[in-house]
Amino acid sequence: MVMDRRHFLTTSAATAAALAAGPAFAGHRHRAGGRAPDRYPDKAWKVLDDRFGKLMIGNAPLSREWTGSLWAEGCAWNGVGRYVVFSDIPNNRQLRWDEVTGHVTELRRPSNFSNGNTFDFQGRQISCEHSTARVVRYSWEGDAEVLAESYDGKPLNAPNDVVVHPEDGGMIFTDPGYGSHWWYEGNVRELELPTAVYHIDAASGALTRLTDEIFKPNGLCFSADYQTLYVADTAATHHPEPAQVIAWDVVDNGRSLSNRRVFTTLEAGFHDGIRADRDGNIWAATAFGGEGVDGVHVYAPDGTKLGQIMLPESCANLAFVGKRRNRLFMCGSQSIYTIYTAAQGAHPW
Repeated sequence: MVMDRRHFLTTSAATAAALAAGPAFAGHRHRAGGRAPDRYPDKAWKVLDDRFGKLMIGNAPLSREWTGSLWAEGCAWNGVGRYVVFSDIPNNRQLRWDEVTGHVTELRRPSNFSNGNTFDFQGRQISCEHSTARVVRYSWEGDAEVLAESYDGKPLNAPNDVVVHPEDGGMIFTDPGYGSHWWYEGNVRELELPTAVYHIDAASGALTRLTDEIFKPNGLCFSADYQTLYVADTAATHHPEPAQVIAWDVVDNGRSLSNRRVFTTLEAGFHDGIRADRDGNIWAATAFGGEGVDGVHVYAPDGTKLGQIMLPESCANLAFVGKRRNRLFMCGSQSIYTIYTAAQGAHPW
């Protein structure tokens, strides 16, 4: 029997069915490890909908690139430097994974227990700090400029994740307060503000509360066309409500939001960091759901879950990296993983 190679690489219906019925995860590869390789297609792929076949690469392995963190978070791709910055929150440091060498080195310590990171369209790094409860931007010289630290005269809870709009450079960030619940990831103090989502005006620096109709706003991303904002609500960590992803229409480049709706609800665990691909699919890091749940869940624009990439540990965040943004970088709790996909990330970071 002759099989067309292109058909194989994007998977067939038979392959999809086999993956869907196969074991959750049979192991992981170290970059230079001595364990025997697994047979392609990698068992990390789990197909739930035939459309997932178009997003998979049949001969791409899940690779464990590095381990040594306590809770890896906040990854963001820098195309100029060809590196990913990510946070190891409990160890109070930012790390850098080099795409060329595959090495991880320390970028910044202390990091004020930073969590989410991104870059603006001038290439400057923006970080959400837990212990200082602020959003900062690093200049090209490396100095930190405070962009937000209080609202209505009260300190922010503990900013978590941040995105930048391309039209005017305005920033939207979440403020759930996780960095104020435990000494492990920041400070312990009572929250003085509702958990909320905020906008920072790039020109004036004005801070606007966009919404507090969300229990624990966590990871966030724009849709591919910047017309929709998705925010992960990790409510289940502190409330009886389930974990969800909430969507809003973006108004005036993010200065306001409208048409709130539930994009998806998770029955086990919760979604944390999220990213959009160029076709409008949403890739959601998933943690604390256990084996068969933890990893990455992928949703179609209509909210249908298409499939999963299963990891042997919780996944807190993710980013599409590389020149073509077709390699998925995943922050496991103690490790980082990559896998090549047939998708392309919608945004530069």
